[in-house]
Amino acid sequence: MTVNARSETSMPVTRKIESQNSVKRFVVAIMRNKWLYIMMIPGLVYFLVFKYLPMWGLIIGFENYAPYTGPLKSPFQGLEWFRFFFSTPMWLNYLGNTLILSFMSIILTFPAPIILALMLNEIRNMLFKKITQTLLYMPHFISIVIVVSITYVIFGAGGIIYKLTENIVGHSIDYLGDPGVFRWMIVGQSIWKETGWGTIIFLAALTNVDTQLYEASMIDGANRAQRLWHITLPAIRSTIVLMLVLRMGSVLDTGYEHLILMSNSLNRTVSLTLDVFVYQNGIKGGLYSYTTAVGLMKSIVSVLMVVTSNKIAHALGEEGLY
Repeated sequence: MTVNARSETSMPVTRKIESQNSVKRFVVAIMRNKWLYIMMIPGLVYFLVFKYLPMWGLIIGFENYAPYTGPLKSPFQGLEWFRFFFSTPMWLNYLGNTLILSFMSIILTFPAPIILALMLNEIRNMLFKKITQTLLYMPHFISIVIVVSITYVIFGAGGIIYKLTENIVGHSIDYLGDPGVFRWMIVGQSIWKETGWGTIIFLAALTNVDTQLYEASMIDGANRAQRLWHITLPAIRSTIVLMLVLRMGSVLDTGYEHLILMSNSLNRTVSLTLDVFVYQNGIKGGLYSYTTAVGLMKSIVSVLMVVTSNKIAHALGEEGLY
């Protein structure tokens, strides 16, 4: 009995010592890598101010929000705005345009940086490789307004592509007004603007490929295509899966600035997406609660897409996002 009593009284002391030691180890680890943690501060502040703090504003999606009364005094509406959105006859058109454009972007835009990174990885002249990479990165820093302006100059009436098509086909093609061409124009602009910048991650992953594997395969008689298929792609497969899972989180994000700049009265049937709907009804129309509800619905779908795609990645034997 005495031994048990002593052991029971010593347990809190032992736990206290262990907790103090863990705190000391934590402080030592922070001090050892203090500059890394200091470099993290701007990123943490950015996410805190622009990503996490605005989340409290989602409450207005369940209210009849009025700017003069504020979110705490606005009348509670529950799920009324969600029911109102799904009762409108145009919601299927908005959702359909969003999904078609998003999946076109995933199918065509996502593989482009991978293919380009593999091509750049095969360049052996380092000077030419660096110059090429710099030229490919430049479109990322060009404003989408400038990209759309260049598109209007080239594909608009009187543009070089417009006239060239007219001379070859025998009749003019309205690239900017044809609804069937609109989505391809949007995806093409995104590929031109972001493909070079997207190669950075995949080029970094390619640097981790063991060069001895290439040497061994060359001794065994493997050609360049076989080395690409059996060594390079498996080496960056985890990175590709990770980026695809992250990309699925923005499946409903089409970018309202890009679409508004490219839309006109002729292609309006395919340019109206959920992002454009939120801009027109929220920013221009002042229906803040209504568009907040639609934005919250988009966020929920995005989270579900990430979780689902991550589970699929695990089922296929990949690490996924978490």
